[in-house]
Amino acid sequence: MISFNNIRLQRGLKPLLSRASAVVHPGQKVALIGSNGAGKSSLFQVILGKLEVDEGQVDVPAAWRIAHMAQEVHAIDRSAIDYVLDGDGELRRVESALARADAEGDNGALATLQEAFDTLGGYTARPRAEKLLRGLGFDQSDTGRAVDSFSGGWRIRLNLAQALMCPSDLLLLDEPTNHLDMDATLWLESWLKRYPGTLVLISHDRDFIDSVCDSIVHIERGQLSTYRGNYSAFERQRAERLAQVQLDYEKQQQRISEINRFVSRFRAKATKARQAQSRLKELERMALLEPAHMDSPFDFQFPVPERFSDPLITVSETAMGYGEHPVLSGVSLSLHPGSRIALLGANGAGKSTLIKSLAGERQISGGEIVRGEHLALGYFSQHQLESLDLDASPLLHLQRLSPGATEQQLQNFLGGFNFRGDMALEPVKLFSGGEKARLALAIIVWQKPNLLLLDEPTNHLDLDMRHALTMALQGFQGAMVLVSHDRHLVRNTVDELWLVSNGGVAPFDGDLDDYGRWLLNQLRTDRAESVPGADSAKADQSDRRTQRQQAAQLRQQLAPLKKVIEKTERQMERLATKVAEIEQVLADPALYSDERRGELQQLLKDQGALRQEQEALEGSWLEQQERFEAMEQRLSS
Repeated sequence: MISFNNIRLQRGLKPLLSRASAVVHPGQKVALIGSNGAGKSSLFQVILGKLEVDEGQVDVPAAWRIAHMAQEVHAIDRSAIDYVLDGDGELRRVESALARADAEGDNGALATLQEAFDTLGGYTARPRAEKLLRGLGFDQSDTGRAVDSFSGGWRIRLNLAQALMCPSDLLLLDEPTNHLDMDATLWLESWLKRYPGTLVLISHDRDFIDSVCDSIVHIERGQLSTYRGNYSAFERQRAERLAQVQLDYEKQQQRISEINRFVSRFRAKATKARQAQSRLKELERMALLEPAHMDSPFDFQFPVPERFSDPLITVSETAMGYGEHPVLSGVSLSLHPGSRIALLGANGAGKSTLIKSLAGERQISGGEIVRGEHLALGYFSQHQLESLDLDASPLLHLQRLSPGATEQQLQNFLGGFNFRGDMALEPVKLFSGGEKARLALAIIVWQKPNLLLLDEPTNHLDLDMRHALTMALQGFQGAMVLVSHDRHLVRNTVDELWLVSNGGVAPFDGDLDDYGRWLLNQLRTDRAESVPGADSAKADQSDRRTQRQQAAQLRQQLAPLKKVIEKTERQMERLATKVAEIEQVLADPALYSDERRGELQQLLKDQGALRQEQEALEGSWLEQQERFEAMEQRLSS
């Protein structure tokens, strides 16, 4: 297990942790959360042995193989597939030794090395690497491309694939979903659920944490606090703990007031002097409690737009994309005040192309886009961060937009985005990615838009800022089109889902859970092999009797297979109920006392066994569904 025992950690003049302790047990999937700058990435560096703590003890099992997601790309001259395969260092070492032995004609070494190569999964390594790349959104044609031909976001995906390729007992992932679309995020969730080792990840995506993690380590005010369960369980437990802390604080303050009143009243009286001194000693011995602290540094809302047009934008039979090869064609839609839309679809399907075309940043070919007379557009994309003036301060950015506003008005507004005091006057070049994203959003809010076009607005934002943005968007009275892999943001801010797929845009009939199932069906369809002989059977008009007999046989096989599928689904539901019951028990803080250690260990063991059984059932269910659908396809042929 990993243990932090009374550690103190400081970076430069900034204290991060003080006498902090926590334990991560083998097999746990832990989310390390906290505000930006709290010390999450520094703690990763401590685990990796790249940073020493100033005090205390850190223990990481020496035998553990550690894989981590690098934040930079170095080997840019290699192909994507080779770069991912480099993640398995031991396999690469054996591979090199094999090549040397083969060149030297050392048959004895060849036999030994080939056995080691097979044991390490060398013969399946390339297909496994290709599968990782496909899951993260790369096309088959991308595998041979040089790493330096990819953009920054795609290179980060390659780093993620390389980390997943590395055999490990401990996997460290720092913001793995930041550059993923929703499709790749759902695939990564599925992969991590099956990962057998210990996982520690830094993420500000609460739905992702809810789906993957069974424990939370929260960095707050220099301390490490551990909570059992996912992020939703953490919120409940933390709220209960803070309520108790506040209650204890209020009780103590009441007792202090009583003591002070008694001493003030009776200290001068000889008959009560001893009692007064006794109460003063009680006050001296008292360990003073602090009030509960759960304030967010962010407090902002979108102002009511001054004017509206209806519709705000109308698109008619428009082609969008790149010259003669549009990504989207035949696009027709209208955006009205109050429209709240999220775009779904695979990476490269055209979501950003649609957003950029609506924003006027990309030329259309064919059709037309009509913008309302009173359209006030607020457009956010990662490109907006790059367009900030690095030498200007947040205050100066707003002063250029509103020369007539007072400095106090602007500073009050910026304070809602946590640009307070000197930070409002610092040049942007000193800011982190998250701080630049906050400033870009602040500039949009200040301009009172009536239409928001938001392309991945939560990248680099911490959980507190994401929550503040969610609340602000809920109160926004204009129209909005959103592209985001943050499902919590999508669930809580939009009313409609549109699917961008196969060169078109259309309303999606369902919710995000339905979209996840739709994606699963798409993956199965992509994998399914065409049924041999189906086309020739259609062409052979003289063999209708044989076709009818085959169809009858298939119908006979479909009925029992459908019953098997229904039985498997019932078993999956029962298992899900059992897992939920165990997780509810695990959310009880009293379970983690020394007296109940045995009960806790048994519950964790039961939870692991049930999850393994769940995975096995899900695999069987997928196979049964594929068989069923293949038979249905043959029946309809």
